[in-house]
Amino acid sequence: MSLESTLSSINSFIWGPPLLILLSGTGLYLTFRLGFIQFIQLPRALSYLFRKEKGTGKKGDVSSFAALCTALAATIGTGNIVGVATAVQAGGPGAIFWMWIVALLGMATKYAECLLAVKYRVRDKQGFMAGGPMYYIERGLGITWLAKLFALFGILVAFFGIGTFPQINAITHAMQDTFSVPIPLTASIITALVALIILGGVRRIAIVSSYVVPFMAVLYVMTSLIILAINWKIVPQAIELIIYSAFNPTAALGGALGYTVMKAIQSGVARGIFSNESGLGSAPIAAAAAQTKEPVRQGLISMTGTFLDTIVVCSMTGIVLVITGAWQSTEMAGAALTNHAFSTGLGSHLGGTIVTVGLLFFAFTTILGWCYYGERCFVYLVGTSKLKAYRFVFIVLVGCGAFIHLDVIWILADIVNGLMALPNLVALIGLRHVIVEETTAYFTRLKSDLSDADENA
Repeated sequence: MSLESTLSSINSFIWGPPLLILLSGTGLYLTFRLGFIQFIQLPRALSYLFRKEKGTGKKGDVSSFAALCTALAATIGTGNIVGVATAVQAGGPGAIFWMWIVALLGMATKYAECLLAVKYRVRDKQGFMAGGPMYYIERGLGITWLAKLFALFGILVAFFGIGTFPQINAITHAMQDTFSVPIPLTASIITALVALIILGGVRRIAIVSSYVVPFMAVLYVMTSLIILAINWKIVPQAIELIIYSAFNPTAALGGALGYTVMKAIQSGVARGIFSNESGLGSAPIAAAAAQTKEPVRQGLISMTGTFLDTIVVCSMTGIVLVITGAWQSTEMAGAALTNHAFSTGLGSHLGGTIVTVGLLFFAFTTILGWCYYGERCFVYLVGTSKLKAYRFVFIVLVGCGAFIHLDVIWILADIVNGLMALPNLVALIGLRHVIVEETTAYFTRLKSDLSDADENA
């Protein structure tokens, strides 16, 4: 039995019905229990991105916007460009629909986990804010062994999952395909840049992310919208195919092998979680560093990350893949497939160039963000004394990721993602009453403050 087939069997077990039900069930429960907060409070959440928090007593290392950008740096990456392509190739167009569903439910999950991160965060020995699932599992649930298990899985994801292999592999192969840059050269340059930046800690990562992520996201979305505008007549048909395929088996190219509904669900959910990381427990680690005194406010800001990542950016990639027919290709995979779709959509190589440049920056900032996540998990388990060893191993793994087979990379990433999600979801369920109480208290205070302002006007 080959390594790839063994990993595939493990992956199918982990991402079987139990985890899918736990992920969707947690998001569904929080959606109802919090009064559809991700829909009703989305305008307020988006407005918070551009409004400074009033009052004093704010603790944290970076601004709320910078904390969101750090989280987005770790989420908007290969999942949006390569992950969507692999999901559609594995599960058909219906996988996109299930990515939407897991994102909409995941917004409530992301809100809850980032709220808890701020509520239960602590200041470490170096003076930095430390928080995330390991802290709210330990301080909220009181289950230290589960907190340590989450931290261990978090390090594995940073080393072997989202943090290294998929990102550097996508960057190097895209640069080779588009600009004929040798893979070893790109891998060496990226590894050296990563080493320079991560030594500066969360503040340097946040600064880089605050500039790069918004710019590249806007450029990528604008390019996608131009393609949709050019092909506007067939956009409704593409969306109809996506929805139809989500509930009905779809024939593959030539009708030889079809896409089952279960495969569409598995691919869409797994890639959706890989992309927006809702329920995974990673974004709360960045949220804990935010300069805020209100856990709910930061939860609202953080949940916009899932909306921007999947509902906006992933949708652009998915619809372009469908309207151009690129999703049916059997000769290309990953970044090459998305490259082809954008080049076809624009009718020139410009589309592919933009995809490659976007992938380069998205994946690079994802590496930075996940180095920080893994580092926080490492510090929780081991302390700061061996931090240089962690960074050294991370940098070495970044350099190695370019030379590993693409299929093995994605299967391994899915496995460690699923393992990381389990302790976090248990914590969200166990602390559901805290989440509801904090939310109710915040909006009650907000309503009271608005009433007082009206009376004094």
